Amino acid sequence: MRYWIAGCLAVLAAFGQPAGSAMAQSSTLDTVKARGQLQCGVNTGLAGFSAPDDAGQWKGLDVDMCRAVAAAIFKDVSKIKYVPLTAKERFTALQSGEIDMLARNTTWTMSRDTGAGLSFAGINYFDGQGFMVKKALDVVSAKELSGASICVQTGTTTELNLADYFRTNKIEYDPVVFEKLPEVLAAYNAGRCDAFTTDVSQLYSIRLTLGNAAEHIVLPEIISKEPLGPAVRQGDAQWANIVRWSLNAMINAEELGVTQANVDQLKESKNPEVRRLLGFEGEFGKSIGLDLDWSYQIIKLVGNYGESFDRNVGAGSPLGIARGQNALWRDGGLQYAPPIR
Repeated sequence: MRYWIAGCLAVLAAFGQPAGSAMAQSSTLDTVKARGQLQCGVNTGLAGFSAPDDAGQWKGLDVDMCRAVAAAIFKDVSKIKYVPLTAKERFTALQSGEIDMLARNTTWTMSRDTGAGLSFAGINYFDGQGFMVKKALDVVSAKELSGASICVQTGTTTELNLADYFRTNKIEYDPVVFEKLPEVLAAYNAGRCDAFTTDVSQLYSIRLTLGNAAEHIVLPEIISKEPLGPAVRQGDAQWANIVRWSLNAMINAEELGVTQANVDQLKESKNPEVRRLLGFEGEFGKSIGLDLDWSYQIIKLVGNYGESFDRNVGAGSPLGIARGQNALWRDGGLQYAPPIR
């Protein structure tokens, strides 16, 4: 009898495990390989970061993060299913196993890293929260927004930062809250709120979609730190390493001057750092379950971090965002990757 009871308890315990925990106990890499496709969570549509183009192809800085991981695993960036997610949906989708990784302009915070069942694999964009207003409002500082109605997306650090900023500065305001970004924008456009707040990168992206961009201004205040980066479920260190080192490989490649255009030529390089990066010295891919050319494939198929930044959000894009904090450390920025050695 006691064996029967013990067996029942074991079955009940197994069924009581959350879906995310069960997923974490198996190898995410094996699951992705068996499926033949990476399932990557992205924004529902944010120009420069993750949005489908006119041909329906997903493009953006975050999309390139998905492509880098697919390149490392499959040597093929087409083997990805992009799953567009709202801010409210994103963590549930990752925890439940609907997606293998989240690459959706998500801020790395302590509570998310320790209490939400997920782990951040790095920072692919250093950002900060700001405000956008219509020029006709004749406001030049966020501190002039006393009594203003402010549109904000719920389920985000943006909503919390907004409350902190106005409380700290003893300013009254009226939050106008929506779940989905298109709803927030529609309300701002319709004049239901005086200002719109989100990460500055998003403000510049959204400003381009508002008809006459010159009618809207981004106020100078940056009210928060927003380190944005890819996240994975906790419990699978190998998978976290694959995502982390896919990003690190892109940053190291820029630092070493390895690009899509010259990566094949640099196969003959005598520089030991370049040779380790491209898989010609050491066996670094093996330690994370990948082939030795994992990083070469990322650079060949996606490019280095600087190339991705430039074409998606930088000087080579309609957004024209300066590198600023996202420049390499040696150029006065914050992007710094551990070495491959």
